[in-house]
Amino acid sequence: MRNALNNVQPAPMLDKTGIARRISQELEDGWYVNLGIGIPTLVANFVPQGIEVTFQSENGILGMGPFPFEGEEDADLINAGKQTITALPGASIFDSATSFAMIRGQHVQLTVLGAMEVSDTGDIANWKIPGKLVKGMGGAMDLVASAENIIVAMMHTNRAGESKLLSQCSLPLTGVNCVKKIVTNLAVLEVTPDAGFRLLERAPGVRVADIQAATAGRLIIPDHVPEMQLG
Repeated sequence: MRNALNNVQPAPMLDKTGIARRISQELEDGWYVNLGIGIPTLVANFVPQGIEVTFQSENGILGMGPFPFEGEEDADLINAGKQTITALPGASIFDSATSFAMIRGQHVQLTVLGAMEVSDTGDIANWKIPGKLVKGMGGAMDLVASAENIIVAMMHTNRAGESKLLSQCSLPLTGVNCVKKIVTNLAVLEVTPDAGFRLLERAPGVRVADIQAATAGRLIIPDHVPEMQLG
């Protein structure tokens, strides 16, 4: 059973942009960062002032900037999700073999991925739903196998109101025991493999009870859970 809590579906208090803004606070000066498809790509628009990070994409670019303004898109300049992007001064473009060598060689300090499910031991499922056609897994399995710091950006529940934070993933796994932190529309949580999800922050206006009701996996709730500060 993917959600033992009868399809609880709290109102999303944080949109996709808010999730990306919160994740941008995890960036550190000098880091190389890989952004997965979906919500993670928005993180490039919210790099905090005073720090410099270099975004890497597995299709072969180092030095991605924010998304282009409408009318300024270059159809030849895209990320791994085939979205048009910008390139910062000093950016370099190369083949995917070189890009994956960077990933497999652990030269990327942070990877931000979307997910369909995450287990309370840090397993992630983000590439396939049985019975649905997919073009391929892309670079996800290389990223989760090589990265030491993985943050997942996703909604807390699916469209049916079922929890996406589970005791065990029901979908085919992308990686095992690899996720360190999760940022959803309801909360920020860290994965403690021995004890489950630890609640670190709650989204503005969200109660701890809302998060608890929307989480199917083990959840550790400290005595005080601060509200997210989005700047």
